[in-house]
Amino acid sequence: MPFPSSPRARSGPRRRSLLAAGPAAFVLAGCTAGDRTGPGDGTMSAERTARARAARDSEELAARYDAVITARPALAERLRPLREETVRHARAFGGGRGASPSGSPASPSASPAAASPSPGPGVPGNDKDALAALATAERELADRRAKALLGVPGETARLLASVAASGAAHVYLLTEGKA
Repeated sequence: MPFPSSPRARSGPRRRSLLAAGPAAFVLAGCTAGDRTGPGDGTMSAERTARARAARDSEELAARYDAVITARPALAERLRPLREETVRHARAFGGGRGASPSGSPASPSASPAAASPSPGPGVPGNDKDALAALATAERELADRRAKALLGVPGETARLLASVAASGAAHVYLLTEGKA
């Protein structure tokens, strides 16, 4: 014969579950806080280094877009959305503060190649080659990021993976599709 249920039905967590979960929460909170503030922690240092490098890479790629847009004005409408996304990537990694998402450098010194009206040393002389050069830069960067994500923890790895996938999509848009 089954036992009747208790007349005092309790709602909410039981005392035992709170006592068991409490120390686990403190351990998790302590680990997270320790990871964020530990000055000698190698993992956190590697993460900071990876984020700084990723931000710098995105900023350099945005400068390449600026140079091509300036040198090849016919491509500006096609390239501007990709350039703006690249600036957002730099900001997501903690950089990109000096770049304007509107498609123009924040200052004349932000991109020396973008300041010259003729193709600079890194800008090919025709539209097809300029697009191919940007696609190559995007592909190389996406590959580097895919490799780098193996050496960083959690959120940074997810961000690197997402931005690498976006870079791969940029390659497609620059080579096959229409941006």
